[in-house]
Amino acid sequence: MRREAAHESKLLMAKKSSKPVNGITSSGGKAVTRGKATAKKIESFSDTVIKVAAAHDDPALDIPTRNLSNVSYNQKRRIIQMGGNKQTRNFFNLGQAKKFMQTVLVAQGAHELIGEGKTTSLRGMFYKSLHTIPGTSEKTFAGQEESDSVIEDLEVALGSLREELHLFAKKKGTMVGNITIEDNGDTIDCRRMGTGGYAIPSIVEPDVIAFKKCEAKFILHVEKDTVWNRFNEDRFWEKHNCILTEGGGQPPRGVRRLLQRLHNELKLPIYCLLDNDPWGYYIYSVIKTGSINLAYESQRMAIPDAKYLGLRSLDYDRCSLTDDVKVLLDDGDRKRAQQIANYEWFKDKTQWQKEIDRMIRNGFKMEVESLIQKSISYVTEEYVPERLKKKDWLD
Repeated sequence: MRREAAHESKLLMAKKSSKPVNGITSSGGKAVTRGKATAKKIESFSDTVIKVAAAHDDPALDIPTRNLSNVSYNQKRRIIQMGGNKQTRNFFNLGQAKKFMQTVLVAQGAHELIGEGKTTSLRGMFYKSLHTIPGTSEKTFAGQEESDSVIEDLEVALGSLREELHLFAKKKGTMVGNITIEDNGDTIDCRRMGTGGYAIPSIVEPDVIAFKKCEAKFILHVEKDTVWNRFNEDRFWEKHNCILTEGGGQPPRGVRRLLQRLHNELKLPIYCLLDNDPWGYYIYSVIKTGSINLAYESQRMAIPDAKYLGLRSLDYDRCSLTDDVKVLLDDGDRKRAQQIANYEWFKDKTQWQKEIDRMIRNGFKMEVESLIQKSISYVTEEYVPERLKKKDWLD
């Protein structure tokens, strides 16, 4: 493991002068600048590893701890932020040598991508870094989950974003509505995207996605594509002059970042239509205040002014639904609901405490799709328009 890490660090140093350090040159100057800055950080890390190892000392990498104990809620900014706790990853520690080697491998791969002005997927980086360690039968990564975790570690260690490492995730999320955008130089009219909609990419920074003509007055974000399809087929976005998005459940970083940009740059309110269950509550929490695991990203993803439009615990009675829509809570649901109620950013909000308490007392959860009991288009023609008109949402 030690020989492998030392070899990769030397290889990185050798390669850093053999290729120009560029960004995604087709996307604009900002990408180039970000690429150069990130490449220099990687080179500085590699320099340190080699110099310390050459002095027969123990190279180490400090990585901020990504868990709830190292997260705090900034009351003023209304987002969660990462604290100062760190874990040290030592080169000469047998229990940490593999992680150290993996970190160097991913750093080397990212440096090569920046130098070539190209990007790859998280899956691509896994395969780019995957090989059998010489003299052993052990592979550098047991699976993609290991490389994905190391990528996140490298982000926080370098203070760089995944996009600045020239990495992207699988597309997950869709948009349609009254806006025109420019995607890497191509003009996309989101009013003319048919039944499929515009697939939201992983990298949505200003040098890739630019906002052009926009008439929309707000954004409606729904949890799943099944609900999104109903709103799109009923042309809700056209009738109510809005943008309609979905994130395939827990929205990926690209969707959350795009929502934040639309909100901050175009001043569009964001309303979230999510399931009445602990998972729906958590999705809203992530959109509003940021993710615990990715707290270092909150400043570019969290949307403190986002509103929770529904589905609500009182809707079973308010909408006269039947017992057929009930999905009984299990112990895991109750425990998760209580955890969310105890989040610092929810625990002092009376409306949210009542909402979560009512769901637990109900003993069941519900999906947005359950409103189809009323009529096929009840959610688009009555439920959401009425909630919006009455400003009936949770904050």
